[in-house]
Amino acid sequence: MERIKTDILVIGAGSGGLSVAAGAAQMGARVVLLERGEMGGDCLNYGCVPSKALIAAAHHAQAMRDGAPYGVAAAEPQVDYAAAQDHVAQAIARIAPNDSQERFEGLGVRVIREEGRFLSETEVQAGDHVITARRIVLATGSSPFVPPVPGLDGVPYLTNETLWQLRERPEHLLIVGGGPIGLEMAQAHRRLGSRVTVIEAETALGREDPEMAAIVLERLRAEGVEILEQTAAREVRGSAGAIEVETADGAVHRGSHLLVAVGRRPNVDGLDLDKAGIETTKAGVTVDSALRTTNRRVLAVGDVAGQGQFTHLAGYHGGLIVRSTVLGLPVRTKPQIIPRATYTRPELAHVGLSEAEARAEYGDRLEVIREAYQHNDRAIAERQTAGLVKVMIHRGKPVGATIAGAQAGELIGTWALALSAGLKMSQIAGMVAPYPTLGELNKRVAGTYFTPRLFQNDMVKTAVRLVQRWLP
Repeated sequence: MERIKTDILVIGAGSGGLSVAAGAAQMGARVVLLERGEMGGDCLNYGCVPSKALIAAAHHAQAMRDGAPYGVAAAEPQVDYAAAQDHVAQAIARIAPNDSQERFEGLGVRVIREEGRFLSETEVQAGDHVITARRIVLATGSSPFVPPVPGLDGVPYLTNETLWQLRERPEHLLIVGGGPIGLEMAQAHRRLGSRVTVIEAETALGREDPEMAAIVLERLRAEGVEILEQTAAREVRGSAGAIEVETADGAVHRGSHLLVAVGRRPNVDGLDLDKAGIETTKAGVTVDSALRTTNRRVLAVGDVAGQGQFTHLAGYHGGLIVRSTVLGLPVRTKPQIIPRATYTRPELAHVGLSEAEARAEYGDRLEVIREAYQHNDRAIAERQTAGLVKVMIHRGKPVGATIAGAQAGELIGTWALALSAGLKMSQIAGMVAPYPTLGELNKRVAGTYFTPRLFQNDMVKTAVRLVQRWLP
């Protein structure tokens, strides 16, 4: 048994863990990194990267169908599903070296490809190694949650971890779960030629602003995705190629493949957290605003920290941990500045407070500005006018923003910066956006906010008349 002493032990080589390991090692700390599975974690191997690659393939297929309004003859695409999956694999392979064991060892990180479990508050065993660390960082991520639906364990089903192994296009894909993962894969497979039925026990995109979610759902239904809401799966039966999902209303939905996409659960099993005095909830490890667990020598980042399941959130957490564990600086998480995006077409993105949350907090002191895509010249030129920007403003500062429409995930960056930096609407108004771009929508929101203050204000008009009287 090898005994290792180190400054920082990181358990998990996903986005959060790699951010901590790279930052700490390059700043001179001794770092040991444990990873039982693939380097790069869920995002690289099963989540963000492969899903966006498949969405890109589906976009090209759909473009062939939608060419007529642009003067290009519409044609039904000849989809090679295996080649589309090859594109997914190639995208992963191209990014993988950045997350590889070789790269991190080159940075000075000791990488051990074993599962870790706590022996005490400061010791972790990984295979034939016992590691003692001044600080331990849990970055174990999350895994697909499989609900206890009767019969599910007896039929072949897919999750986001196994979907990428398919080589033949599903004839009819049944998807249990109408959240971001379920709907992204629903639209992608519909565009690639599959029939798709989404079965959602509550409301599709239920976490999002209903007004904005409706824009996305309308487009998916228009493309032929069947979305059943308030429809819980009661029983699953069948065999490969012939799956049946019976819902609570007694209806039976038949398909060739089944994708389970009802959410994710934190990876805490097998860590023996109780031996380290670390408390957990269903959401994950219990942490304070500095990401410290109930064992103050142990911190948690990313999905397992229970504050959200986004790669960029894990990276943000990782940066905070480097500041606190390497430099000894005080840190505090700011959940309100973390954006999220669903990469359907149109996209749906959000940061800060929703309209409902902002109204509950600020009441009649809140202003909500809406700017429709249909008034944007670039959106008109590209026939992408189905969309809306909604910004919640309190005392001249944005407190939340939601965007449904083309490139919403890119456009939300302006409002994420505004919330992070505490910008005022006057500073957004002072920004110059290139013409013609969708980015002008954000600038126009600021213009709409100031219009009644400048052009419908008697005091302003009186002041202007006085100034004009005295100007030479």
